[in-house]
Amino acid sequence: MLKKLILFILKPLSFLPAIIMMYVIFSFSAQSGMDSGNLSYTVSHKLVEVGNEVLDKNLEDWEIDEAAQRIEYPVRKAAHMTEYFVLAVTVALPFYVYGLRGFGLVLVAGLICVGFACGDEYHQSFVEGRGPSIKDVGIDSIGVFLGIMVVRIFCWTALAPARIMERDKRRLERKVQREKQRARQRRTGRTHGRWEEY
Repeated sequence: MLKKLILFILKPLSFLPAIIMMYVIFSFSAQSGMDSGNLSYTVSHKLVEVGNEVLDKNLEDWEIDEAAQRIEYPVRKAAHMTEYFVLAVTVALPFYVYGLRGFGLVLVAGLICVGFACGDEYHQSFVEGRGPSIKDVGIDSIGVFLGIMVVRIFCWTALAPARIMERDKRRLERKVQREKQRARQRRTGRTHGRWEEY
């Protein structure tokens, strides 16, 4: 009873990471176009600096700046995809725990995440220097699909030992039931035999 109560309380909390991720995405979308661009450029610049040090390229500051400007757009789009990948994982995993599997999981988690992406793009139309983009919804949707597939593959793989144990347990239970039934039939047959002798 206590276990059921704990599960009843904890299961809905499994959606908390998804709600937090939605808040994070909403917060990034609430940034002005200038702030968002500066953030993308800062991340791109940092990536080039790290690459420069790791690969020992000895780039000048102006070359780092140029490289950061060149990769800013792909970095921004990769960030979009990554945000929605994480969102899809945090949405799909609780549904999987609740027992939603297969195409149903793809459909429900996908509709929630892509619907949120559409709503988020609409939200950006009210933000200074930002605007809605169907292309971004498409990029977000790729992240969503990948996230859901990762959840399905991970859960199927991670839960395989449990499924095998459950299957073996059911087989054993069926075998025990058959043995009991045969034993009852043998006892019943002997009893009938004794009655026939009288």
